[in-house]
Amino acid sequence: MILNCIAVDDEPLALGLVCSFIEQTPFLKLIGRYASAVEALTGLQEQSIDVIFLDIQMPDLNGMELARVLDSRGKNKPRIIFTTAFNQFALQGYRVDALDYLLKPFNYEEFLHAATKALTYAELLQKSNNAASAADERIEDNYLFLKIEYQLVRIALNEILYIEGLKDYVKVYVQSAEKPMLSLTSLKALEEKLPSKRFLRVHRSFIVSLDKINSITRNALQIGKVNITVGDQYKEAFGQFLSKWV
Repeated sequence: MILNCIAVDDEPLALGLVCSFIEQTPFLKLIGRYASAVEALTGLQEQSIDVIFLDIQMPDLNGMELARVLDSRGKNKPRIIFTTAFNQFALQGYRVDALDYLLKPFNYEEFLHAATKALTYAELLQKSNNAASAADERIEDNYLFLKIEYQLVRIALNEILYIEGLKDYVKVYVQSAEKPMLSLTSLKALEEKLPSKRFLRVHRSFIVSLDKINSITRNALQIGKVNITVGDQYKEAFGQFLSKWV
């Protein structure tokens, strides 16, 4: 697999270094180099790009602002690897779904490590998309892929106990782990992907695995030692499920 790349940096020396690193890497193809995020945005509208090596501190439109613009493209957005001299942007980089964060000055070994993450992510995403297409873009197989930190993690559906939504994140509770898996996605997006025969939204903050329910009442259910209240707007759907038990 070859990844189409661009580099964006307002410092000529830094831009030249990143471009030379890209050209040294067999699975990367340099498509364009830009001295500003505004120029890059124009270029991104004209060509298909997989990865952007993006500086943050730039005039007019900075790298973080460009990342937020691209984030609105959803699944079709290019992946971002930030290249910056300022480490205080690391948390913001995670929030815009960046693949990695290279702190200047970095060497080729560090660059290659980040680029390899991009390649691994692209390969996993391709496999996931192929599986989704075969299942009519729904997860009818036995697993799903979730973005956890800077990698795609495969999770078996039969391992999931329940999922808790936390604004921009979800916590996925599974049988084989003591702590939940934290992923940067919305509960609604996950609900649309999960098979409705196996999972049910019972609260604005909770999706439960139906075969993991231990006991139920009219307004609540229990999974293991956890009690989950059924929200008012989900009582009708829950009632339909409950009618199958009585």
